[in-house]
Amino acid sequence: MTVGWAPADLGLARGRPDSRGLAEALRTAIRDGRLPAGSRVPSTRALAQELGVARGTVTRAYDQLITEGFLLSRQGAPTTVAERLAEPDPVDAPPSPAPPAARWDFRPGRPDLSAFPRRDWLAASRRALRNIPADDLDYGDPQGHPLLREALADYLARVRAVATAPERIIVCNGYTQALSLLSKALHDQGVSSIDFEDPSAPQLRTIPASLGMAVRGVPVDDDGIDVEQVRSGAVVVTPAHQFPLGVALSSARRMALVQRAKAEDLLVVEDDYDGEFRFDRQPVGSLQGMAPNHVAYAGTASKTLAPALRLAWLALPPQLVEPVRALKINSGLHAPLFEQLAMAELIRSGAYDQHVRRSRAAYRKRLELLGTALDDLRANHRPHPAGISAGLHITLQLDPEGPTEREVLTRAREHSVELEVLGPHWVRAGARPPGVVVGYAAPAEHAFRPALQALVAVLQR
Repeated sequence: MTVGWAPADLGLARGRPDSRGLAEALRTAIRDGRLPAGSRVPSTRALAQELGVARGTVTRAYDQLITEGFLLSRQGAPTTVAERLAEPDPVDAPPSPAPPAARWDFRPGRPDLSAFPRRDWLAASRRALRNIPADDLDYGDPQGHPLLREALADYLARVRAVATAPERIIVCNGYTQALSLLSKALHDQGVSSIDFEDPSAPQLRTIPASLGMAVRGVPVDDDGIDVEQVRSGAVVVTPAHQFPLGVALSSARRMALVQRAKAEDLLVVEDDYDGEFRFDRQPVGSLQGMAPNHVAYAGTASKTLAPALRLAWLALPPQLVEPVRALKINSGLHAPLFEQLAMAELIRSGAYDQHVRRSRAAYRKRLELLGTALDDLRANHRPHPAGISAGLHITLQLDPEGPTEREVLTRAREHSVELEVLGPHWVRAGARPPGVVVGYAAPAEHAFRPALQALVAVLQR
């Protein structure tokens, strides 16, 4: 059968459509069923006359749809609409709109993004682009650009007492990829379980668990992880500033963990997520420096600069470099080249050290302001800060007789404050002391004081 059209049937004005617009109009009419399968379409001459366009315009539109499979054309037969091989999948109803973002952001693990050193980063990027050889714009080394690995080896030795070399560093697309690669390498080598500090970040524990590895929680006290209770072939620790309790691994426990690693071939994964930020003394050197062949050191720019850069790094024991590198080749998630080169320039120029020093001073001041605000709360059920003077967050222990974690979250929503509670961070079930994890680095500098007032209103009974 032949379908007769008026130009309006296709949503086209007479004499106006080009071949692309005509093809799209016909394609839409076929998809929504106005032109049923098997129906004949007018000849190119007839449709051109009806639409008031050149015949070549219609011919090009028909040719395009024949190529795409929407129309069928056979020698000596009219052009017809092709059979629809499959109905399009139904479109699910859109999810419920996310609740509006809270006005005051105190989520842990986030730096002050308004303090990102834009001018220094732009200058570093320009230098990197000006000097980069054309060959470096190829796929590149999945282990990371040599310039960044060289800069990191120097920086980590100087600032974090890491004993490594560029050949033992692998640049990753964020810390989650770093932990994923390490977990997969360990799993492939027969490690069936991995220990985490209890409490710890729940989203990180799901990474080895997704590979089928058993995840065990090891208790943490004021001296850090209880080394005697480590049972697995690998353990993930945050020795400089435990997340989320904020304690530091004591010297005795550091030594005990290193001795166990050497004696039992235990791999220690050192997550040094905010080790540069110690306020009451010089930052404690890395655990890796005590046992480079038994500790996999992980660092990141997410806390010093911005998570959006997706830059993290592993300084690995020699026996893990090739297995992790091979996995990274197959992962397809390589750290972005231009960000790597800009980061290398930022470190080599000294601008990165300067930014870290500025940030350290700013965060120290914020922590002092937060402490003063907490002291001003009335004594009854006042939250008690835990941990050392360091990092980007503080955990406030709640009075068991005071408001529950759920009540604090409800009150936070009422005051448009976003923060986290301690409960989800525990590995093992059971009664646990309640607490609130406050990321005091996250609010922008100009907004910190009003944000702090909102936080105090949440914590005030």
